[in-house]
Amino acid sequence: MLNVNEAALAVQGFDPVSYFQNKATQGKEFISFVHNGITYYFSSKKNLQTFKQSPEKYEPAYGGWCAWAMLEGQKVEINPKRFKIIGGKLYLFYDRFFTNTLKKWNKLTEEKTEPALIEKADIHWRDLSTAPLHE
Repeated sequence: MLNVNEAALAVQGFDPVSYFQNKATQGKEFISFVHNGITYYFSSKKNLQTFKQSPEKYEPAYGGWCAWAMLEGQKVEINPKRFKIIGGKLYLFYDRFFTNTLKKWNKLTEEKTEPALIEKADIHWRDLSTAPLHE
């Protein structure tokens, strides 16, 4: 259900703590940590220690799927360089083929508040994350 690769690597190997330092930094395989069966890479030992103190703070919203797509209840891949911290939580966005969903999200916030968008996406995520798996 989480957006991880076949090796259970989260955020395409980007350091989840780095986002809270306002940058998307590629992590290093030799500075890694497994939390709840998911592997996270870090750009520094300091960031690794920070994550270990409070992993749930640094885990991306919606299991690492695109926040914009979650508004429609869809699981869509992300570009790990497109992110936004909202209310102390990491939100990731799709950006390929001339579609930058972070820009779309920011544009939509001119009409609706971010808490309203997050509330809608949260409902879809609850439905998706608790749905039974189909073979």
